[in-house]
Amino acid sequence: MRPDDNLRYEASDPIERPLALGLGLQLAALTLNSAVLLPTIVFRAADAERFLVWAVFAGMVTCGITTIVQAVRLRRFGAGYLMLHGASSPFIAVCVAALLQGGPTMLATLVLVSGLAQAVFSERLALLHRILTPVVTGTVIMLLPVTVMPILLRMLNEVPSGAPAVAGPLCALATLATAVGIYLKGTGGLRRWAPVAGIAAGAVTGAFFGIYETGLVANAAWIGVPQGHPPGLDLGFGSSFWALLPAFLFIALVGATKSVGVAVATQRVSWRDRRAVDFRSVQGTLAAEGVGNALAGLTGAIPNTLHPTPIAAIETTGVAARSVGVAAGIALIALACLPKLVAVILAVPDAVAAASIAVVMCMLFVVGMREVVAGTRTNPRSGLIAGISVWTGIAVEFDLVFADQLAELAGGLLNNGMTAGGLMAILLAAVTMPRVARFSGSLDVGELPGIRDFIVRFARRHGMETSAERMEAACEETLLMLLESRDAVALEADHPGHRERALLITASREDGDAVLRFKAAAPGQEELNLQDRLAWLGEEAESGPEEQEISLRLLRHLASSVRHQQFRNVDIVTLKVAAEQRAGGER
Repeated sequence: MRPDDNLRYEASDPIERPLALGLGLQLAALTLNSAVLLPTIVFRAADAERFLVWAVFAGMVTCGITTIVQAVRLRRFGAGYLMLHGASSPFIAVCVAALLQGGPTMLATLVLVSGLAQAVFSERLALLHRILTPVVTGTVIMLLPVTVMPILLRMLNEVPSGAPAVAGPLCALATLATAVGIYLKGTGGLRRWAPVAGIAAGAVTGAFFGIYETGLVANAAWIGVPQGHPPGLDLGFGSSFWALLPAFLFIALVGATKSVGVAVATQRVSWRDRRAVDFRSVQGTLAAEGVGNALAGLTGAIPNTLHPTPIAAIETTGVAARSVGVAAGIALIALACLPKLVAVILAVPDAVAAASIAVVMCMLFVVGMREVVAGTRTNPRSGLIAGISVWTGIAVEFDLVFADQLAELAGGLLNNGMTAGGLMAILLAAVTMPRVARFSGSLDVGELPGIRDFIVRFARRHGMETSAERMEAACEETLLMLLESRDAVALEADHPGHRERALLITASREDGDAVLRFKAAAPGQEELNLQDRLAWLGEEAESGPEEQEISLRLLRHLASSVRHQQFRNVDIVTLKVAAEQRAGGER
């Protein structure tokens, strides 16, 4: 493993306070435009602008608090890494629908419930890869712009009374030309400022036509808290609530998968030496995000999510210290108490705000396409699944097929294009999943005879008799390594590691190779990761191989790929055993 010499400060390193404050303020400034513009889109599209200023304030404070929690990691909540929260663009369409059908109280209730569901779901993160596959998440992400773009396109044509008809299109054109030009031609550092530059160009154009609300800026105070209060909750749980809840939960779960990707990428750029991903930290990331969204619901804000901005910032500056995250959170809260600064963004014309978010939606659509293409590596039918699901969502969203029937079915549950398309993707992906053989028992050496019989039956059923011996040996070594991990934890005083741990082994054939997955109840929090231990082989002092290292080398020889994922409640070790002995592989 080659260390990253460009990283000046790792996640746990102390850092000079002025540097932390400067970088934190820069990160907060980068997310300020989305923190203001996304609520602006939502509340203006729903004709609920009187609640907008408070929603922006509450959202910025909520994002600041959640960013701090991610950095400091309070027990099960937070990642312990430099992360940044901002308003969540995928929720635009469903938030508008909630405001139109039930007002701010309905929106607050749905955001609260979806946030709590996301926090609960973080404890079952190990199930994520089975439910939300790349084709499912990619399909839903592609459908998100489909549901949002009609709202944005309508806003492009909205100009104040008495303004020239060309004012809106020209403001939008200035915004798009500036932002897209910087995205296409600018350098990596300059691209991060493309949305801000686009908004500035659109605002200047709007001022020329007299549609930039200078009075809003002039009347705003320099320092203070805006008038208003949380809207409260709608506890009537009527038909509108149940019709919109699946869409909110769907987006929350899909957003969780994207947050997992951001959390994993953040870990990889936050250490000089490569190490296996700590999925317990990832669980803390999702738990904090869920609690942050629950807080957003209680305060009247729209949902927030992780932004990938700090990843690029870490690679550019070489600073991954978590104290920068604390500074960024404090800066967001401080910026929320500067109404005049917020008013500068709130005053931009609707066409400018819509054009800026439209660029984000276009990029989001491409992200979904990449997810689907990545899924074709493990499932060649992913393209067809995504195509059918996306067009199903489009047809439902725009009432092109069975509009009357779907409106009545399950109380309108399938009347939302994203929900209908996502469920179609899940159904089709489930049909194409490989059949899995299962062995249940306990994590004990006495299970070895049963495991051997299970492997023999699996190999015979799939015509892999020539690989049966290597599969048996790989399973035996993995079982022994998991047992060694349990025994090491059990040596600690008063630790419950000596208790029997349940074991589930699944076996499937994928692309001609055998994939064996061990799932065992986690013994503790501090045991070494098996994947790390395999990677460290050969880097330790050459004092003669110990018994444990011999076992690790044998496992690395038997399996072409070894992946160890450690969650709070379960350890998952995935082995790939090639049908024919191959050199190399991922470890």
